[in-house]
Amino acid sequence: MIESFEIPSFTSAQLGDLHYRLDNGVYPNELTTEVGNGWEYGTPRKALEPVVQEWRHHYDWEKARSEMNQWKHYKLTTTQGLKLHFIHEPSNNPNAIPLMLLHGWPSTFYEFHKVINPLRDGQHGQAFHVVVPSLPGYGFSDPPTAPGFGIAKMGEILNELMLSLGYSKYMTHGTDWGSTISHEMVTRYENHCSAAHFTMFLCAPPLPTLTNLWKHPMKVAKFLLGATVLGFDRVYGPGQFTMKGKNFADVMNDSEAGYRAIQGTRPYTLAYGLADSPIGLLGWILEKYHTYTWHQDKTQSLTLPSTLPANEVLTQASIYWLTNTMSSSMRLYYETLNQIKHEGLEMFGYVKNPIGISAFQGEVLRVPSEWMEVAGNLKFLNEHPLGGHFAAMEEPELLVADIQTFGKKVSNVFQ
Repeated sequence: MIESFEIPSFTSAQLGDLHYRLDNGVYPNELTTEVGNGWEYGTPRKALEPVVQEWRHHYDWEKARSEMNQWKHYKLTTTQGLKLHFIHEPSNNPNAIPLMLLHGWPSTFYEFHKVINPLRDGQHGQAFHVVVPSLPGYGFSDPPTAPGFGIAKMGEILNELMLSLGYSKYMTHGTDWGSTISHEMVTRYENHCSAAHFTMFLCAPPLPTLTNLWKHPMKVAKFLLGATVLGFDRVYGPGQFTMKGKNFADVMNDSEAGYRAIQGTRPYTLAYGLADSPIGLLGWILEKYHTYTWHQDKTQSLTLPSTLPANEVLTQASIYWLTNTMSSSMRLYYETLNQIKHEGLEMFGYVKNPIGISAFQGEVLRVPSEWMEVAGNLKFLNEHPLGGHFAAMEEPELLVADIQTFGKKVSNVFQ
């Protein structure tokens, strides 16, 4: 069953409670000597407090709510019993392609607020019937209540959504967890998910398997040379491989992996603080919006780059706070880590259907194009010298153009 939905207001009690907590929050002590740019220990007070004050005194939820309610919102009661929130904006263009936009963490459906209309209208390229869900456990979608609700079940419920809307063939675009879920959908539901576009494409390297040794011997040789002798930068070129750690939460080799370690192992323990303190919640996600965005000055001296206004981050934080879904959103890390333990790189199998990739300079994870060619049916690749992990918010025009170009190139698979 599909029912209409509207983004709600904060009640006076909810707003009063939020303001009280923002006014009376307790900040932790810090070192008196600043290290580096001040972010080495996590989100510093000098960066957080001004954004907290913006949230308390200037941020306007009703303005954001009005923007969000320009689109048609619904909830689908799925066969698993969860109510799934989504936006559905059909295009008037007769050649439009059904497209699902999939967000990740610490984001929400709002991440795509700048790209929905241009993708729907197709003024400068391919048009799409745009569907933007809130992932289960994120924002206005129900949280899963049983363990094991990881990437596979996410893909199942989202495929059900597209079929419920009458889209027997569709395309996905994914970022962060949305990329991983897109990978799951385009492989498991290849008769329905006919193409997938990514900004963060996870794949196995050209390992020396029998198939790879037969089909891609030189790519296997380059990988082994880079992994064992010369290093990836010398083999593939500087910046073509970006992944500091060796596994899901390798804190010894990746200083940014701490959040994955705690969310992937003990999400409840952290969740008490974030569910009780809006300052704690904002501090936790602000670090990612600082670190994973593209800063033009390269020093990350600003809290947020000029491409990402603070009010957009506050809308994301407000959605999490209003719906109390920070805990359920983090549980996806736990479920996926356990899936990786059992399946390993097998969960990132070869993609037969067409894939397109937009590689932004500041993306968290990046692999050489040769790996992509071995991992899937690569039809489109565009490398950008700017932009970061949140491309739809940072560089929406570039992302829209890429999705349109890829969609046009593979439009025949939807006919």
